[in-house]
Parts: sequence; structure tokens; C-alpha cells
Amino acid sequence: MSEVKYIAIEGVIGAGKSSLAKKLSDKLNAKLIEEEFETNPFLEKFYFDRKRYAFQTQMFFLINRYKQQQELHQEDLFSDFIVSDYIFAKDKIFAYLNLSPDEIKLYENLFPTLQRDLRKPDLVVYLQSSIDRLIYNIKKRGRKIERNITRSYLMQLSEAYNNFFFKFNETPLLIVNSTEIDFVNSENDFEELCRQIFNENRGFIEYFSPETRG
Repeated sequence: MSEVKYIAIEGVIGAGKSSLAKKLSDKLNAKLIEEEFETNPFLEKFYFDRKRYAFQTQMFFLINRYKQQQELHQEDLFSDFIVSDYIFAKDKIFAYLNLSPDEIKLYENLFPTLQRDLRKPDLVVYLQSSIDRLIYNIKKRGRKIERNITRSYLMQLSEAYNNFFFKFNETPLLIVNSTEIDFVNSENDFEELCRQIFNENRGFIEYFSPETRG
């Protein structure tokens, strides 16, 4: 297994990817790349009317993510590590879930060109969680922009994510069953997850399911 310097955290809305990315970047004194969802002027409207605002929301995210990822071509002189709370390739999950066939054709003309020269992570950590846990986390953080997210949409999104990562082979992958752990508030859970991330004997694809806490 090659040395892990660039780590990307992935998961469905509410899985805890941003929280884990922040905590991991603090531990490693890493450069942190965060998805700028709050700057998307269409996102709240999208959760209210998916069909009407899907294309605008998708295009904004695609271009914004691309601009962020372009910066990784320049090595950061002050950080040995990079931690991101998303991967560029996941953009296609949302595109195929939300866009119409005609919109997909336009999207497919653009996405491969943008993705071609972007740097890939050394490891992707996919936080896989139950729908109930996702809903609990979303409600707990109480973001206004997420108030119209439905259980049905989370179920569709979760299935799309699982299908995507079932076929994923672009980089080493660590799939974490995160339903029963609390890596934000429990240092034991966090350190256990860190050991899995930096395990030198980890295979190209690994599945980590921590023991349920009593």
C-alpha cells in the first residue's frame, strides 16, 4: 500500500464526512478542502423542487468543485497532508439521480474533460450509514438549507452511493459502517478509525465495521 497523503471523505448527506474531515485535518495539520455547498444559490430551491432546479444546482457544484480541485496541482508547501470532504467523481452520482436524459447528454460532454487532469486521492473513506442515523444527524445540525430533504430522497441517494462505491476502483477505498460510531465526540472511535486509515496492511478495498457499543 502506497503512502497516504491525500485523503478524501465521502458519504451521503448527514453521514459526518465534513466533521470527520475537519477533525482529521486538525490531527494531521493538513490542508482542508471543504465542499462549499452554502455558496450554491440553487441548493435550497432544489430540495424544495428537485426537477426544476436540478440542472442549475448540478452545474454550479460541478464548476465550483473543479476550481477547487485544480488548486491541488500545486503542491502545498506548508502541509504534508491534504484532507477533503468530497471526491470530484461523486458529482456523477447526483447527476444521474437528478438530471433529465437531455441534461445528462450535456453533462456527459463536460464532465470527462474536467475530470481528466485532476489529482486523485491516495485513499477514499466512504462513510456508510443507516437512513435513520442520517436523518438524526441532519436534524441535529439544523441547517436551514436542508430542511426540505425527504426520507425518500435520502433513500434514493444512499442506494446511488452504494452502487457507485460498489463499482469504484479509481483509488484505494475504505468503507466504514458509521451507523454505530461517534468519531466526532468519542476519541476512542476517532483513533480507531485513524488506525484503519493508516493501516499499512490495508488492501485496495477494505470494509471496517466497528463493534456496536453497548
